[in-house]
Amino acid sequence: MALTPKLQLRQSQSLVMTPQLMQAIKLLQLSSLDLAAYVDRELEQNPLLELHDGQQAAPEASGASSAEREADESWGDAVEPESRSSIEARLDTDFGNVFPDDAPQSAERPTLPATPEPGDWSGLGAGGAYSGEGADLEAYVAERTTLADHLERQLALTVTDPTERLIGAHLIDLVDPAGYLREPLETVAERLAAPLPAVERVLAVIQTFEPTGVGARSLQECLALQLRERDRFDPAMQALVENLELAARRDYAALRRLCGVDDEDLLDMLAEIRRLDPKPGHMFGAEIVQPVVPDVIVRAAPDGSWIVELVADSLPRVLVNQSYYAKVVKIAKNEVEKTFLTECLQTANWLTRSLEQRARTILKVATEIVRQQDGFLTRGVAHLRPLNLRMIADAIGMHESTVSRVTANKYIATPRGVFELKYFFTAAIANAEGGEAHSAEAVRHRIKLMIDAESPDDVLSDDTIVKRLHDSGVEIARRTVAKYRESLRIPSSVQRRREKKAAAESV
Repeated sequence: MALTPKLQLRQSQSLVMTPQLMQAIKLLQLSSLDLAAYVDRELEQNPLLELHDGQQAAPEASGASSAEREADESWGDAVEPESRSSIEARLDTDFGNVFPDDAPQSAERPTLPATPEPGDWSGLGAGGAYSGEGADLEAYVAERTTLADHLERQLALTVTDPTERLIGAHLIDLVDPAGYLREPLETVAERLAAPLPAVERVLAVIQTFEPTGVGARSLQECLALQLRERDRFDPAMQALVENLELAARRDYAALRRLCGVDDEDLLDMLAEIRRLDPKPGHMFGAEIVQPVVPDVIVRAAPDGSWIVELVADSLPRVLVNQSYYAKVVKIAKNEVEKTFLTECLQTANWLTRSLEQRARTILKVATEIVRQQDGFLTRGVAHLRPLNLRMIADAIGMHESTVSRVTANKYIATPRGVFELKYFFTAAIANAEGGEAHSAEAVRHRIKLMIDAESPDDVLSDDTIVKRLHDSGVEIARRTVAKYRESLRIPSSVQRRREKKAAAESV
């Protein structure tokens, strides 16, 4: 068979990942905070982009009429010397300095700052005086004291030896936000080329600082430091602190035997342990918790349906300044400048289109999720339906990967709270009677309700929960019940029985 070259003409479709398409995909999976940061970077790099905030600039002070300015400048001459003398005579006083410790008044009239426009309070200084320029609000914000700063101040007042101060400063740097020293002292001594007894001695000094318990190397040491300060670290309490794992398992019989106390004393000791702070460093320099800003909001309509809207604050509005481009491109000196301006215009147009497409896609996916989970919004988590990405993708005509990017790091505000969009995608658990499947989240909620309603004399085991769920039509295995119970941080039936018994005895 002879091999000869041939020409063939074919037609095919393929997806080309252009930079613009990659940008649109990237924007789709960003959260609202990451999107705002990305837009800020683009605004800095692209001179044709503008952030539209929907507000108009306040009129400048120079726009005031000349008559108003003349009236403001001459207000100090409104009181004549004769009228001033008559007022002083009537009131039996003068307009001089009434506080002898203050500086005497100047004979010259002070120069007054320009009067601000109505509604413009940006130049107010301390005491409400107008300073003539915008006030820096960050200058009035109190600095947050961190744990390291608090410990360093105490170290400077307590330790005078320069070598020990150096060791103490290094140990303070190693203390984590919870107040614990996680690194072994041997490693610290080797790094600093210092004797281990000197490092231990400095650590003992740091452990006397406030807050009590800081610098501890374990939970037991942290609690022991706090108990020593209260003068409550007796042998019985020491035995309790050394066997905290038994207290976590509610094995009170073993604790009574180790501590050598009766039931009443053991309950008092456990109550005192609970009053201690296991993480003393968290009271200093704790990070500010940022509230979740929802991307979508759902509210009930008068006809019983649901209205799904995008939150405007989470969507930055970016505009392309076409007039500025037309003005600048005319004065471009060479092809390099024209090429730069053309690329900026293309990038700006693609960014605006990508943001609009992102908003439409999020709204489309959220609307379908609300339609699928109408039972949850109306009657609660027990009526949450099993849902997966394919069901949403088939309903709205999109790919599963697109739905996955949309639901990542996006939140929806509903009448039942704020949830991540991925919360509504749960696995399906078969129905024992062959009916509609149950949502895994709904089954987890049902397990929690069962355990919350159990009595101290009838604590439900995992097998009992499986039987009750099977009787109600939920086909579930025992290991699945145990997994759901552990995800809810609910102890086993043995531990719950001990805890409820101890609570009943304490009452």
